[in-house]
Amino acid sequence: AAMAGRITIAEVEHLVEPGEIDADAIHLPGIYVQRVLALTPEQAAKKHIEHRTVRAK
Repeated sequence: AAMAGRITIAEVEHLVEPGEIDADAIHLPGIYVQRVLALTPEQAAKKHIEHRTVRAK
């Protein structure tokens, strides 16, 4: 979805410095993100999963 949009906004609970986390833990490379919105702990607590996708085993 990030590649299809003109602007991708990443909402993050914890903003870290480059290199602080393992590359395997990154779900969306920064090259596809144009804006970053750091959420406060209160905002992060209110954030719900908007679209849950599961598949049968």
